[in-house]
Amino acid sequence: MKIEKFVIGPIGTNCYIVRNEETKECFVTDPAACPPELTGHIRREGLRVRAVLLTHGHFDHIMGLDDFLKEFPVPVYAYQEEKKVLEDANLNSSLGMFGRPYTFSGAEYLTDGQVLEVAGIEVHVIYTPGHTIGGCCYYIPAENVLISGDTLFHGSIGRTDLPTGSSSQLVRSVREKLMALPEETKVYPGHMEETTIGYEKRYNPFI
Repeated sequence: MKIEKFVIGPIGTNCYIVRNEETKECFVTDPAACPPELTGHIRREGLRVRAVLLTHGHFDHIMGLDDFLKEFPVPVYAYQEEKKVLEDANLNSSLGMFGRPYTFSGAEYLTDGQVLEVAGIEVHVIYTPGHTIGGCCYYIPAENVLISGDTLFHGSIGRTDLPTGSSSQLVRSVREKLMALPEETKVYPGHMEETTIGYEKRYNPFI
């Protein structure tokens, strides 16, 4: 497996291409935008996109969906509690923070502990509310990889002052769900640089 990062969208969101190197199948996370460097890279590499996985529904993680799906018509997955955020421009902050309403209603919804087989990769769904009501992380145990969205950052956690956010819920999600993962697990967050579970256990002031 190989993970490639593209920093895209209005506030620099990490969009990841997670590829199966044997089959050239892949999935994409949180398309904040749909720039030519992203779609062109997929085509140049001969990758076959199988799905889009959303960690949550904030505008800066979803506003490239429509354009991306025109290029690659694939299923979009999100956690079931995030439906209301995806479909409401006030809840996903596209209206309040970006000044342009955006909603998405075409997702397929997931449950806590569900295991997806995407691009030949086994992906475990971990429900981590707090940044939003339906935020989730994607854990790939075979590779010791966690795609954490805005739940966990290097030395920090996500903001909780936007609609449906809860600081107590987010801290509980991180402590109870994510810190239980192996320390060597590499964390790919929604913004900024990568980290590990072990590092965050030792140095994250919110844990």
